[in-house]
Amino acid sequence: MSAPDHTPQDGAGDQPAPEAGEPVPTAAAEEPVTAPDPPEDHDGVVPVSAHPEAEPEDPAPLPDPPAEPDFKDLYLRERAELENVRKRARRDVEVSQKRGIARLAKELLPALDNLERALAAAQAAEGDGQDHITSGLRLVQQELIASLERVGIVADAPAGEPFDPHRHEAVAQTPAEGVESGVIVEVYSAGYRFGDDVLRAAKVVVAQ
Repeated sequence: MSAPDHTPQDGAGDQPAPEAGEPVPTAAAEEPVTAPDPPEDHDGVVPVSAHPEAEPEDPAPLPDPPAEPDFKDLYLRERAELENVRKRARRDVEVSQKRGIARLAKELLPALDNLERALAAAQAAEGDGQDHITSGLRLVQQELIASLERVGIVADAPAGEPFDPHRHEAVAQTPAEGVESGVIVEVYSAGYRFGDDVLRAAKVVVAQ
């Protein structure tokens, strides 16, 4: 029989044999020691406190609180605005009233003209006599004119006044002795004014 082969294999002969009483190293002692993984919550998110290297961030500065409004100034502004609204409302009401009155007067003026013509014709037919019916109609006419005057509508019969193209309508010119040129010598039909507004210009004859 051949003698057993005591030749070392795989480099085992390079390491010295441990002496008596010296601990034998194991393979487990050569593995590095690692820290345990941080715990996770139910959603799989690692809490910030589990990472000691994370530093807390400084909180953002809070915005300055809004300044307190000037209540006195707001009150004065609202009061002035309310007063302006009231003035505009009163002005609109006055304008509407004037328009209504002027429109009604324009509808009544032709009737007043016809009444005047009818009374003039009736008085001319009566001659020197006096008819109680004609006198009664003349009173009704005067009452109608007075009603218009109470709301600001006045008749304009400018005989003897200088001609004003803004108030009068010249229908003819005629020579007149002793009368200056441009003076009204005859009124065909009276005009009517409502304040500063001319509802109807007076139709007149002007001296040359």
